[in-house]
Amino acid sequence: RFGEMEVWALEAYGAAYTLQEMLTVKSDDVTGRTKVYENIVKGEHKIDSGMPESFNVLVKEIRSLAIDIDLDRS
Repeated sequence: RFGEMEVWALEAYGAAYTLQEMLTVKSDDVTGRTKVYENIVKGEHKIDSGMPESFNVLVKEIRSLAIDIDLDRS
């Protein structure tokens, strides 16, 4: 598990890629995890992270409050 203080520590250290990996691919981004596995098998060294499921839940909760949110998925 990765808590708020650990996130702050990585932000202060400047470890952006480690933080991205911990909060997306190693979190609950199932499609991103699959893409990373496929890239490792192919020998490519890149992270194609998607949207974590926890963020999708947050968006749905905000929409339930009648607040319209449009996401730019580019």
